[in-house]
Amino acid sequence: MSLMPPPLAILAELTHRCPLRCPYCSNPVALARSGDELGTQEWVDLLRQAAALGVLQVHLSGGEPTARKDLEAIVAAARELGIYTNLITSAVLLDQARVEALAAAGLDHVQISFQDSEEHSADRIGGYAGGHEKKRAVAAFVRGAGLPLTVNLVVHRQNLDRLPSMIEMAVALDARRIEVAHVQYYGWGLANRAALVPTRAQVAAADAVVAEARARLEGRIVIDYVVPDYYARRPKPCMGGWARQFLTVTPSGKVLPCHAADSIAGLIFESIRERPLAEIWESSEAFRRFRGTDWMPEPCRSCDRREIDWGGCRCQAFALLGDAAATDPACALSPHHEAVAALAAAESETGVDAFVYRSFANVVEAAGRAVRPGLAPRGAAARPGPG
Repeated sequence: MSLMPPPLAILAELTHRCPLRCPYCSNPVALARSGDELGTQEWVDLLRQAAALGVLQVHLSGGEPTARKDLEAIVAAARELGIYTNLITSAVLLDQARVEALAAAGLDHVQISFQDSEEHSADRIGGYAGGHEKKRAVAAFVRGAGLPLTVNLVVHRQNLDRLPSMIEMAVALDARRIEVAHVQYYGWGLANRAALVPTRAQVAAADAVVAEARARLEGRIVIDYVVPDYYARRPKPCMGGWARQFLTVTPSGKVLPCHAADSIAGLIFESIRERPLAEIWESSEAFRRFRGTDWMPEPCRSCDRREIDWGGCRCQAFALLGDAAATDPACALSPHHEAVAALAAAESETGVDAFVYRSFANVVEAAGRAVRPGLAPRGAAARPGPG
């Protein structure tokens, strides 16, 4: 009998290969090579273990999951096991025939990410010429195949002023759901933070745009909204709490409590190639490290929200403070919160527009930007941790 309630969902990062080069990609800056990827049978075996554990959903992601030629086989295996499948895709490698083949294999849902509503800006942000129009075409193929569509709108300083037109684009594409998600500063997003963090005025305007759209489209389209942590007053309950509801499997089979957990130095995450999924979920030392509330410092330990936000994001605490056990500095109760707000304000006004694009070639440069914890703005002297 399981010692822990089962995870509700798995994020299956099938590959880190991707034709787009988005500068906010949540993949780690150390990208996995194709030769390290789990094979078809390994993914099918993982899905069997997930079903036995009680997992209900699998989010097929990457990189770009459609770069895998065996995607239909993986979808079919999930359908046979009764697991709901959601494809998270850039869409640029899809055509009508492949969409229909995935639907026939049993795919349940598709999410397509858009970088902007304007073609030139969208293609620049994604680093892929012609990508925007390709996405629009594939969205029509998805709806034509009878699959529900979610449009992901990833917003930041360089596209946020066009949020109204981005929402209208999603409506025109017949999306059933829209996710407006401010960039989260992990992986490549952390490396490009100075080019991405919005101004406080932009965030306030976006809040109003989303509120208006929700009221106007109520009953037609669900709009989810992910705010930027650096301007929050309370931290998000990251993935429903560390290792409580969700897990990620990397292309090479490493099992993580969330997609960014591997950025935390000092934690060792086990591979599905070495240990059964249920054992990792229930008893892995890294999973147990921040599960529940016993690990919490003050003010989290005595906070009445400790079982609501679970202390916030461990990856963000490490990225900003060099200490994954610290109170998430997005929380107003953290002694470092005001420094986070000052950091956001400083970087949003720098005018930096150039990106370090996500690519295997840029790994070294991105790593140099992303692994320097501290709350000083880029270009200033960063404090090496919370001391």
